[in-house]
Amino acid sequence: MDAASGRRRDGRGEKSRKCSIGCVSRLAALLVLAFAAALYLRARRSGEPAVYEPAEELRTKLAQSRAAADEPPAEPTLEQDLGVRRRDVHERARGAIDELS
Repeated sequence: MDAASGRRRDGRGEKSRKCSIGCVSRLAALLVLAFAAALYLRARRSGEPAVYEPAEELRTKLAQSRAAADEPPAEPTLEQDLGVRRRDVHERARGAIDELS
């Protein structure tokens, strides 16, 4: 150790004069810029609109719901038919229990 300057002669234990924070922040900024550019080009190539338009989506949903409301009611499905049959069986069972008591 050099007594006059308070530093070691071999250079160990000292703080590096070069700071890497600037390099890392520039690299991070470059990566973000590259990612944004890739997303922009992908959206442009696929033909999708770059701007989200919720009004058009709502119009489409409204038209679909109106079309569904105009359709005649569907015939009972198998599940609905089973529900009717199950109710009938329960009513007959209750009637049979009432007759026995």
